[in-house]
Amino acid sequence: MTPKRRRGFGGFLLSAALLLAVIGCSGVGGGASPATSPASTAPPAEASPAPAASPSAAPTETSPSLPTPVNPPSVSTYPDAGDQATGKVTAVRLADPQTGWAGGDGWIARTTDGGKHWNVQLRPPYLVLQIFALDADRAWTSLDLGDKRGTKLIRTTDGGKRWKDAGTVPNFSFFHFVSENEAFSGSAYTTDGGKTWTALPAPEKTVGDVYFHDAKNGWAVTNGHRGFSIRRTTDGGKTWPAVFTRGSEVLPTNAVIRSAGKDDAWVELIGDSGMSQTSYSLFHTMDGGKSWQPVLAHSGAGSGPAPGFAMDEKKVPRNKGASPGTLYVVNPKVAFMGGQCMACDNGNTLGKTTDGGKSWINLEAEFPGYGPQQLAAADAKHVWWITTDEQEPSRMYVTSDGGEQWTLVHTFDKPKT
Repeated sequence: MTPKRRRGFGGFLLSAALLLAVIGCSGVGGGASPATSPASTAPPAEASPAPAASPSAAPTETSPSLPTPVNPPSVSTYPDAGDQATGKVTAVRLADPQTGWAGGDGWIARTTDGGKHWNVQLRPPYLVLQIFALDADRAWTSLDLGDKRGTKLIRTTDGGKRWKDAGTVPNFSFFHFVSENEAFSGSAYTTDGGKTWTALPAPEKTVGDVYFHDAKNGWAVTNGHRGFSIRRTTDGGKTWPAVFTRGSEVLPTNAVIRSAGKDDAWVELIGDSGMSQTSYSLFHTMDGGKSWQPVLAHSGAGSGPAPGFAMDEKKVPRNKGASPGTLYVVNPKVAFMGGQCMACDNGNTLGKTTDGGKSWINLEAEFPGYGPQQLAAADAKHVWWITTDEQEPSRMYVTSDGGEQWTLVHTFDKPKT
């Protein structure tokens, strides 16, 4: 292995850690589309080699409140933007095809011309973990203070001209606002814009983060003895009935869930890792879990079978790459899923579905970079794709035709050494 690729494997470890812990900037939006028939969405029976997980699970108790970082410093103490130097991109979010934000270690920047130019708006003395925007004026950013109990939350209501203290996020899960004051981060819930958070009940033996689409509707994955269950709540976590149970040779080690409507869920299940490979699968429902579409089953010689599937699965598509990249859901029909290969010179790839997962398209583009992928999409056609690296500059590619053609529109500054 060349020195370059040794560095790439280190980037893989960082990428995997970020994927399993933070999974930033995956999209949500839209309402649920009419469901397909259960017959057309049922996973192949031969892919269930073992008895499945228990169909019931008791929720954990609700905490009255969640801890917050100790005395997070006010955004008013942060230095002025000053020069326009950037660095490695750790978060990105768009409001429309021309407008959005990116951030990294000590900077938050905004573009209004589709990424060609970036104006640094703020220089927080911390790492930007995630950016979430409701529109071109209202956005939130979480900052890593080095406090394991949570992160600092700041917000803007004028497109980033002014950033103000908003509160905290009590964990490192994917957070999303549904209104000015209401937001979710894993099972944490706030109704005052992040000042205080409470914990909604979650099932025991949950794998990965719980995902709440709203205060009533949420999704979770739990492991059983020889299989897993996908669970749904419609009562704010009081009950979590299993809506999909499946035997599996490999139990999921993590789960990433996104939702584009109260009855919609995209569930990515991470399997084992080995030889710079990680297995994973992706399932989708549009009817509240009554029927499920197997979207991807990505196994590897070093990582073993994808959760819920046999090693020699042939009926379900597989993505490019050796390991999962970033999942970004646009609406109940459209989702993008990245792939990464840390032993490849151009190890960043991307696939998509435009029919709710019935079919999968592996896009032709392949770009270099050994760090986490950053994805953002305004719709099925307009997508921003930023590749990152620990030593080389982050590069931003955009498409206006759903990924058939990509244009390199911006190269950020080299990461800090």
